[in-house]
Amino acid sequence: MKAATRTGLITVLLTSLVAACVVLLSAGTSLGASARPSSSATKNPPDIKGKKTRWGASIKGGQQQTKRKESPPPTGERRAPKAAPKRAIEPLQPAARRRPFRLNIGICGLPAPDGSGRIGPARCQEAELVEPDEPTATTVVRRRLPMPQDVTWEQVLNESKDVAFPGLRVNVQPAGRTLVNLDTIVYTDQAKVSDTTVELLGFPVAVEATPMSYTWNFGDGTSKTTGSPGKPYPAKEITHKYLKRGAVGVTLTTHYAARFNVAGTGWQYISGTVPITGPATALQVREAVPVLVDPPN
Repeated sequence: MKAATRTGLITVLLTSLVAACVVLLSAGTSLGASARPSSSATKNPPDIKGKKTRWGASIKGGQQQTKRKESPPPTGERRAPKAAPKRAIEPLQPAARRRPFRLNIGICGLPAPDGSGRIGPARCQEAELVEPDEPTATTVVRRRLPMPQDVTWEQVLNESKDVAFPGLRVNVQPAGRTLVNLDTIVYTDQAKVSDTTVELLGFPVAVEATPMSYTWNFGDGTSKTTGSPGKPYPAKEITHKYLKRGAVGVTLTTHYAARFNVAGTGWQYISGTVPITGPATALQVREAVPVLVDPPN
């Protein structure tokens, strides 16, 4: 009887001991799980920074990220290259001009008194500042159509000088040769009013030239101005006596009064006259010598 009681007591004690161990193991597992920090908190501890301000302090917190170290690929296996990150497509910019400037990335030092350089350590490097070009103003030039009043007298004279203002030639009597102290007759038979039409700036221009006076240059240093073109022998209207023999050239300068009319807008008269000199006429001046001869029988 005593042996059976002892056996039962031992059994009860063993059962209670096993139950207590099970309870203790369950409690330790739950306590360990609650006390262990999370993996994210262990890997990325918070980074707290602070700085002093005028009226207190500001605290800035951030969380660091750690890179996972990748295991090397097995021998003989080639790893595929990483794809390049995609870049955003930038819009086209207008044409820009580049202006160099200095980017201070450290201590540039103080400028020297003479401006040749800087004193102290210099850690400045050249960079470029891209600035858009300033828009330029577009100038619109409107061309004005020519008008009749745009035609000038200089243009008319240059265009019609050879036609409307002829140079007159001198006629001499006796022709080719004359004598010292003999009245030599000069005249011109080409004096008349001349007209022509030219085109300037797209307009027809009528030009008229009228001889007003004549200046005769006899080639011996003397000249004479008349209002008449002269007449041939026997009129003797314009004559000249040479005082010594020699070869001379006689010329005539005609003074024209001019006017012009642009596209029928009315005649415009030119102040003064237009002098035009004609070609020279060659003349031999001889001297007569008396010779005694026997009278014919």
